[in-house]
Amino acid sequence: MINVSDQPAPRSLIVTLYGAYGRFVPGPVPVAELIRLLAAVGVDAPSVRSSVSRLKRRGLLVPARTAQGAAGYELSADARQLLEDGDRRIYATVPPEDEGWVLAVFSVPESERQKRHVLRSRLSGLGFGTAAPGVWIAPARLYEETRHTLERLGLAEYVDFFRGAHLGFAATADAVARWWDLARIAKEHEAFLARHEEVLRTWEGRADTPPEEAYRDYLLALDSWRHLPYTDPGLPAALLPGDWPGARSAAVFQGLHARLRDAGAAFVGL
Repeated sequence: MINVSDQPAPRSLIVTLYGAYGRFVPGPVPVAELIRLLAAVGVDAPSVRSSVSRLKRRGLLVPARTAQGAAGYELSADARQLLEDGDRRIYATVPPEDEGWVLAVFSVPESERQKRHVLRSRLSGLGFGTAAPGVWIAPARLYEETRHTLERLGLAEYVDFFRGAHLGFAATADAVARWWDLARIAKEHEAFLARHEEVLRTWEGRADTPPEEAYRDYLLALDSWRHLPYTDPGLPAALLPGDWPGARSAAVFQGLHARLRDAGAAFVGL
């Protein structure tokens, strides 16, 4: 169904695997099992091993032994928090409402200017737009996740948060178009649809759901999708162009999730 030669990075797929299934496995996931599961999406054993080593160095995976004594890896506490924070975005099924905005304003001493780059990068990666130099804005529901992230990175002391409404002078929809690059975000939704909408249609035309095929197509779809709710922070529909593709891409992912996730779990052994 999906051309696995056009696959994402092995490290990304490993994180996606743990998010979808690995964190629900009792105890660590054996290395041999990681190799088997990643082979189903076209990743060879050396790539799995090198990617796991990088994730270990980043503090996301922790080496551990299974009850049978096999070498394996489990998520660190920080990685579990990251995945739990991400769940609220990735698996959201209700379109976001206009619940106001959270503003992040930061000040970093010149002697620590490298932290400015880290702050900008993290806020952008969490879906914040730029309202003005040093003033970042996002839908208010992203506050908790942002707070967790900045605390984890040791950056909380540089940031002040505010919550409120946009009162003018420009119309809020016009302001949103300045704060975010909506054309770029729309292209990412369209790229997801180009790759996965036909996959959903094919599954909808089938009566069977073989576990390995379901696992492969679901893991690849989730790996593509899970970045989108960070690029697109879930802006209210009333503030977006009328032909916005976000609702359609969300519906495609939700359809694939409903059809494939549990069938894929059988291939994982859950």
